[in-house]
Amino acid sequence: MSNESDANGDDVVEGELVEEELGDPEAELVEEDLDELGQLAKERDDFREMAQRLQADFENYRKRMARQAEEISSRLVVGLVTNLLPVLDALDLAQAHLGAEAEKTVEAQALLQARSLLFDTLVKEGLVLVPGQGEAFDPQVHDAVAQSEGDEESASGPIVDEVLRAGYSWQGTVVRPAMVRVKG
Repeated sequence: MSNESDANGDDVVEGELVEEELGDPEAELVEEDLDELGQLAKERDDFREMAQRLQADFENYRKRMARQAEEISSRLVVGLVTNLLPVLDALDLAQAHLGAEAEKTVEAQALLQARSLLFDTLVKEGLVLVPGQGEAFDPQVHDAVAQSEGDEESASGPIVDEVLRAGYSWQGTVVRPAMVRVKG
């Protein structure tokens, strides 16, 4: 082994710098600083994980609240539409009783316009009249309350013969099934 001195006067043994040994108090301080730094890094990582979890939880909460608000709003609208259906039924009944006289009086015209306005407004918002007379009977949208004799046409299954009370669906959900008489 050869000992050489570099420009600073430090001894170099076989290409490596020979350092002076640190005293015990200095080594302990460095170790404590390294331990503290490691703990701080671990705490930082823990806090980052906690913040990410909280952020994800909050995002899930926000989405859940938006979905619940939409469901509540939808239920309230369906409730309102359901409460308006008897009014629409009464106006339909009045229109049926007016028949040909509807064009003769101002009161009849006003009644028909009120019925048309209510129905058109509900249709624009999503109300759909359940298919009726001549359609195939569908227990999802029809409520059969009477049956008549069938003919060859109804051999493939029951057919709606007459609609006794109109049925409606609201944005794809049946609000009230049509009360019908079926043949077949």
